[in-house]
Amino acid sequence: VFSIKKLMKSKENLVFLGMMGSGKSSIGSLVAKKLNFKFIDIDKEIEKELGNSIKEIFETKGEKHFREIEEKISLNKLKLNSAVISLGGGAFINERIRKEILKKHISFWLNWSDQVLLDRIRNSSKRPLAYKSSDNKLIELMNKRSSIYSKALYEIKCDKLSKNEIVKKILQIYETYQT
Repeated sequence: VFSIKKLMKSKENLVFLGMMGSGKSSIGSLVAKKLNFKFIDIDKEIEKELGNSIKEIFETKGEKHFREIEEKISLNKLKLNSAVISLGGGAFINERIRKEILKKHISFWLNWSDQVLLDRIRNSSKRPLAYKSSDNKLIELMNKRSSIYSKALYEIKCDKLSKNEIVKKILQIYETYQT
């Protein structure tokens, strides 16, 4: 068993996880600014490394290739200290990534109701797993992933909160371990 106080003193990363459309990038970048930490968006890092959009990577190389690159980049970026990292929606499903995060980092699951997420991601051409998927298929994916997301150190129920309230809540959690 590790001590959370010790974990926080050692300047470990804050990692955001959750479904596509849950605000991991926008919330993560706001938290990073407030803490003066480096912000890393894993999906953007993958796009930079491969020179293609996530959608193009899925279309040309397939999901398996994407997940291999996602694992490599995620594990590499998790070696940094004092960073805020936004994972892709499926990254925490990967056992190696999940074990690393749970062992050494403070993780936040940005949890929204199915309806809010459906409204955000339905028919989004930027999101290969959502594009042209039925609502039932998307809800099935959300339910499957939620059981894994729930392993995060903290769950933030976001439905009734503004973006600023979500950020404030995360910062309050973080600050309680700094004292």
